[in-house]
Amino acid sequence: MEFGASFWYKSLPTPFCILFFSFTVSFTLLSLLLFILRLIKPWCNCEICRSYVTQSWSSEFDNLCDWYTHLLRKSPTGTIHIHVLSNTITANPENVEHILKTRFENYPKGKSFSAILGDLLGKGIFNVDGDSWKFQRKMASLELGSVSIRSYAFEIVSSEIQTRLIPLLSSHAAQKGNILDLQDVFRRFSFDNICRFSFGLDPGCLQLMLSISDFDKAFDLASKLSAERAMAASQLIWKLKRTLNLGTEKKLKQAIKIVDLLAEEMIKNRRKMGFSTQKDLLSRFMGTIDDDQYLRDIVISFLVAGRDTVASGLTSFFWLLAQHPEVEKAIRDESDRVMGPVSQSGLAQELSSFDQMREMYYLQAAIYESMRLYPPVQFDSKFCEEDDTLPDGTFVRKGTRVTYHPYAMGRMERIWGPDHLKFKPERWLQSGVFTPVSPFKYPVFQAGLRVCLGKEMALVAMKSVAISLIRRFDIQVVTPSQAPTFVPGLTATVRGGLPVVISERRD
Repeated sequence: MEFGASFWYKSLPTPFCILFFSFTVSFTLLSLLLFILRLIKPWCNCEICRSYVTQSWSSEFDNLCDWYTHLLRKSPTGTIHIHVLSNTITANPENVEHILKTRFENYPKGKSFSAILGDLLGKGIFNVDGDSWKFQRKMASLELGSVSIRSYAFEIVSSEIQTRLIPLLSSHAAQKGNILDLQDVFRRFSFDNICRFSFGLDPGCLQLMLSISDFDKAFDLASKLSAERAMAASQLIWKLKRTLNLGTEKKLKQAIKIVDLLAEEMIKNRRKMGFSTQKDLLSRFMGTIDDDQYLRDIVISFLVAGRDTVASGLTSFFWLLAQHPEVEKAIRDESDRVMGPVSQSGLAQELSSFDQMREMYYLQAAIYESMRLYPPVQFDSKFCEEDDTLPDGTFVRKGTRVTYHPYAMGRMERIWGPDHLKFKPERWLQSGVFTPVSPFKYPVFQAGLRVCLGKEMALVAMKSVAISLIRRFDIQVVTPSQAPTFVPGLTATVRGGLPVVISERRD
């Protein structure tokens, strides 16, 4: 008769043996990883690294981006280095121009960044360099650069506002005191809009009383968990968890499966409906690319760009308006001058035209000012290809992650003056006309060779929604004095959304 551990093990059911073996291997590998991390000591003992690793910064700051802003303000050069992340972070406009323009070739997205977001974005335009990036950008620029395409985009936005957004908000306004999450509404609007424009398909997310789809939840979770990879003290941790299919990596894998199903369905439907004579971006790419996996990556990348950034920008804009009724009134007054006053019933007769939109300088200034303080993409990272020195004298070693930080830049007195924390649209106006600044001072849409191709269409969507809602509704934020806290993600998502109460205007 056998005794001891081997007898006990052999007496167990086979499924339990497999589970026990998997747990033993996982525990052994995790123990080995922790031992290796102790040996190589991936973080130093400086105050900043200790605060990052222990998250002690959170006792004073609600958001990681606010802590980074604090550190960058204290830095004489506007540049810091987080040793634990091997990350040089800057809020210096001269450095931003150096990274995005002067030495563009030395600061690609890099293999490390591509690995972090590779499972979600694959080889899409925001996650690649070289020929693949040039090809996708050229194809997209051909589509997005023409006046006819911009007019087409405006028609889609107008249709979505008139037939879905306004009816949805009106139905909630009729229910006195009913609370609505405006961030969720903007994300649905943006998703419908980007799918109709970029893929020629209408998912119909902005329907009355429609519950959150599995895709929405999966997309948000995949974005959040992918971003958390970039915040890890060592890539070995998430890579090992991915190999073993454990914890957050298991959840990420499951979320991406749902995202993949949506992209596959879009490609299949577009192919079934025909694409040779269509205007949308997907049809243009399908005329050149036969690889469905590559098409999937392109679809997901444009969804990230079109859904989350516009929704994020609108959410912050309406939160700021709630605290600054004088800005809201100035926008209404401008719209009355350009479009004519609202009717006696208090309802706008129609949406603004494309030409009218261009004349609303104060509206554009207010939106730019909102994104100065709350950019939809709070920071962006590259990787240094070869040793380099930034204009402020900071040495950057080969392989270092280099991050420019639009969120922090919008809060720097040395860039915007003593009223840098004030929401002040007038700072963008000269003699009443909107006047932009250097994109390296305001890199909300990136700058240089990677400047956002969809910038104009994103602005048209934001301005169209803003003016339509401001003229028709009174929107009261439930907690206007509560500063936003952000969920980790590729774009700025407000934790808890933006709860509002909506009523029809009766001026």
